[in-house]
Amino acid sequence: MQALIFDVDGTLADTETAHRDAFNAAFSEARLDWFWDEPLYARLLKVAGGKERLLHYWHTIEREEAEGPNARECVMALHALKTAHYAGRVRDGGLPLRPGIARLIDEARAHGVRVAIATTTTPANLDALLQSHFGAAWRTRFAAIGDGGTTATKKPAPDVYFHVLDQLELPASACVAFEDSANGLLAARAAGIPTVVTPTRYTAADPFDGALAVLPHLGDPHVPIDRTVRGEALSWLDLATLRRWHRDVATPGGSQPFSVGNPVRSPARPSW
Repeated sequence: MQALIFDVDGTLADTETAHRDAFNAAFSEARLDWFWDEPLYARLLKVAGGKERLLHYWHTIEREEAEGPNARECVMALHALKTAHYAGRVRDGGLPLRPGIARLIDEARAHGVRVAIATTTTPANLDALLQSHFGAAWRTRFAAIGDGGTTATKKPAPDVYFHVLDQLELPASACVAFEDSANGLLAARAAGIPTVVTPTRYTAADPFDGALAVLPHLGDPHVPIDRTVRGEALSWLDLATLRRWHRDVATPGGSQPFSVGNPVRSPARPSW
């Protein structure tokens, strides 16, 4: 295990409420009568990418307008408004990292395990969140970064993971990914990377078959997990435990990856 690869939205931080609020603020500023409540937004999250999500929603309610000649420009302008509202919400550490994220990243770096990012979010959103926690030079903390600007095809396609693996010059089997959604898990597993899933309330009902483990979060001494995972009591996920899990699934005849507390369902691409 030579690298840890993290998704961002929902994984590094529970950003989705901030994103939803920013979308609704942009709708209001643009004088649209659109409003995304939590159940609707949970469904829309099956569409990866904010601009893609906007266009998909517009297409479902006003198909003719959404297919008009200026639709793409309208979506770009609306998404720019949304991004400005989101940046304002997360600036100055206003959105905390999820439990265990900072601890595990620091532990990995201290032990020579590289840390990378594979996300479909825009570079602007990524910068707004991580600069608030790691400072202006946050990119130097990561050995590789793949975001919504580096690959055209979004998750559940594995393209962003292949991009990151190319940067790291590592095989998928030498890495572990961290995701929060079925789309993210599908992308990481399609790239061949063992994956730990930490769902949010927006993705808790997603299917996570094939995950290395499904945890409520990565845990910290002051925010423990306190449950049995892969046959051992776990208070927080540290590098030594992660190495054992990785060796277990990498060894021929070793135990199969499994999810904790999730129904057995076959993952499938969303149908709209």
